[in-house]
Amino acid sequence: MASVSTTGPNVQTTAIHNDLGREDQTLLLFAHLMEGGKEDEETVESLGKLTKLLNDDIEATKKGEKSITTVIDSDCVDTILCYLDMRQSDIVRGHAALCTSAYLKAAGDDGSKKLSAFFLDRVQRGTYDDYIVAFCVAATIFPIVPDLTSDLFLTEGFLPSLGPLMRRKWKSRKVETACLEMLNAACMHSHCREAVQKYCIDWLEEIVDQDTEKVIESMYTTDPDVAVQEGSVSMRRHSIHVQNLAAVVLTKLRLKAIQPDQAPPNLSDPSQPRIQPATTSVEDLSKKFTQMLIKDPEHSSQASVEGLAYASIRSKVKEELAGDPEFLKSLVKTLESAPPRSPLMYGALSIFVNLTQYRPALTEEQKRISQLKAYADAAGKLQPDPLNDNEHVSARCKRVFEAGLTPVLVTISKASSVASLTLIISILNSLSMTPSMRGPLAQQGAVRLLIGAWTNLPEDDPKNMTVRRTAAQALARILISINPMLVFGGSRATPMSTAIRPLVHILLPDQTAETRDLLPTFESLMALTNLAAVDDDTRRTIVRVAWKDIEELLLYNNPRITTAAVELVCNIVQSPEEAEALFADTSKPQAQTRLKILVALADAEDAATRSAAGGALAALTGYESVVKAIAERERGPEIILGLCEDDNEDLRHRGVFVLLNMVACEGQTGKLARERFMSKGAVEIMREVVTKSKRREIVELAVQCLKLLLGKE
Repeated sequence: MASVSTTGPNVQTTAIHNDLGREDQTLLLFAHLMEGGKEDEETVESLGKLTKLLNDDIEATKKGEKSITTVIDSDCVDTILCYLDMRQSDIVRGHAALCTSAYLKAAGDDGSKKLSAFFLDRVQRGTYDDYIVAFCVAATIFPIVPDLTSDLFLTEGFLPSLGPLMRRKWKSRKVETACLEMLNAACMHSHCREAVQKYCIDWLEEIVDQDTEKVIESMYTTDPDVAVQEGSVSMRRHSIHVQNLAAVVLTKLRLKAIQPDQAPPNLSDPSQPRIQPATTSVEDLSKKFTQMLIKDPEHSSQASVEGLAYASIRSKVKEELAGDPEFLKSLVKTLESAPPRSPLMYGALSIFVNLTQYRPALTEEQKRISQLKAYADAAGKLQPDPLNDNEHVSARCKRVFEAGLTPVLVTISKASSVASLTLIISILNSLSMTPSMRGPLAQQGAVRLLIGAWTNLPEDDPKNMTVRRTAAQALARILISINPMLVFGGSRATPMSTAIRPLVHILLPDQTAETRDLLPTFESLMALTNLAAVDDDTRRTIVRVAWKDIEELLLYNNPRITTAAVELVCNIVQSPEEAEALFADTSKPQAQTRLKILVALADAEDAATRSAAGGALAALTGYESVVKAIAERERGPEIILGLCEDDNEDLRHRGVFVLLNMVACEGQTGKLARERFMSKGAVEIMREVVTKSKRREIVELAVQCLKLLLGKE
């Protein structure tokens, strides 16, 4: 019976809500929220309904309807904001934050005035409870309405009043925690950060530097009866949690002293000011965070991870963290156990990004401009930090990889937010820069992760363009260095075709980028070449998806890109179906043009390009139509003989193989080919090949060519 009576009113309430107007629904929801004593589920439900009404109110007012915010008075606003109190459960605070955001959008200036009045009134009352609520509200709304909150934060006399509050003899952990969380949020705003630096830095340092043992010893010295006063020890000293939060705020303040990629000032330089920014303290704070995470990860992980996410911007901190295997393993465990889409997960990923991130590659022009800026800025004294060069970053990447990060990234990526997935891709992109780690990355699931990320990130969102290209480039690097069958072969669920579209995505340079970066194009071509070596189905898919771009890259004005494109074509034409469709059907003008380009590339200055073109022609000259087209071309035989005369034996081998295919052709086409080559001195060239070649297979092929040219076979 009890269950029936409990369910009945809920059903009735829902019906009432549906029958009432928008204003009455709003007042009824506030009545429920003001009652108190509700279960969290009921409170969350009411806050959710109120949030929806407020979100819908914006559209309703555009249609001429009266806004429901007119019935929301100061008491109602007080009710919503009190649910942001840190003593509420996280789920209630989360829904209250959404509701507050919706109210401020719907109410406009009136909402801002009520919020300001609430904050200033609570601070003026000055009780511990009022401080806690006011500070919690400020911390929550800083990201929602930063301009309004910063104005409240910078109210005359407010920040100076925090010092006496935090230095009171009898400590309130909740007041101190709420205050520091507010300061932590305020550091996102430049003016607020400067004010915190001015008014709060001294007592923040006192909190961080507090020696617990000395505090207790002092208490016993001044008051021998302290032992009988319950709770006095904890109430007279700052808690460990408060110290940790203060350290996070202090880290954010001190990180502004120097740019992250600049070396610290040389203190022995007489031109430097005698009073330097407190750079060493950031390293000290990072050591504190590191020990917190290792010794007490259950209670200190959030503060230590947030602090290190900022501190690890510094190169010296990066080196210290990467050089501590115990810390790296502890951070990996923290990441593995972090709730999905949580600040803890994002913070841990941010630390790994900082440890593994390479400097952006600069063009020659950008390097010159950077050098000029360095000389112009403080007479060239601010130089790029050597601890951030590629050698140091590569060493850090290796240590991070050895800590077992990759399997954890694969696991958490399945439920990650877009923001976290972006960081995961950045980490894998950095790890893939080291060739020796590419095979293990593939074995641990990085290929599937990158393919899935590229596929699942919405391509119509401009914010995802760079992330998707980064994922594709990391995938390309890995696939260059491994046997594709080890990842895609056998009973594995990921087919090889799923890797092709991400690779094709970066074949052409990014047209929206300020500078043209050809490295993704080159790596994509190399990876596709590796895939095209597997089977005809893969070659067919590559041609269907990417042939237009590949053909364009054959004539690119960069020799390395051209070479990579020809090498891909060389593997594609190993498929009889694709060779015939693209090149051998010389009745089509497109096939004739492609064949002319390929023959011309066999005479390129670059040896690798000539080799790749020679390999493709070795496969294509098995078709009579191709033999005829090359023989009829004015310089065709001359180019093939040029390969035969090359000092490089691999090139010579390919040239002789092509020559044998052509002179061994039957009928009129073979006769034409032999006549054309004889007229170009092929016999003398083949005799020279026999004389100077050290490899037996080349000599045997040349002898067969001589016999056919001289009519002895």
